[in-house]
Amino acid sequence: MSATDSVGGSCLCGAVRFSVRVPTLWCAHCHCTMCQREHGAGYVTWFGAERAGFSLDAGAEDLVRYQSSAHGTRSFCGRCGSSLLCESTTHPDQVDVVLANMNAPIDRQPEMHVYYSDRAPWIDVRDDLPRLGGATGMEPITKE
Repeated sequence: MSATDSVGGSCLCGAVRFSVRVPTLWCAHCHCTMCQREHGAGYVTWFGAERAGFSLDAGAEDLVRYQSSAHGTRSFCGRCGSSLLCESTTHPDQVDVVLANMNAPIDRQPEMHVYYSDRAPWIDVRDDLPRLGGATGMEPITKE
């Protein structure tokens, strides 16, 4: 995969389609309670893409943005409900994308667990990836 390649993604119904140019910035499993509630899952795997390398290719009229915090929005398909993106004023040049919505592999695997202190009590993580948590969700913590 070269630095000028892009990978496509979409929602469940295919109404919203997008592409992301690689290289991506990071990839992590997020355990924050907002992600748990938005996705109905114990954690969600996101990756960061440069805003300049993100393209909304179809379905702009179906993309719904929800103001999930004072600094961020989460976007989903208004037809099928698929969660797709997270954008924040704390990193305005970046778009966070749900890895599971990509149509092919990106240029990296998950590299860490973030907001691990907030993980669901029924989640049993058995990998060796770094665990970050604490007040910011990004502070190193020891493994169980």
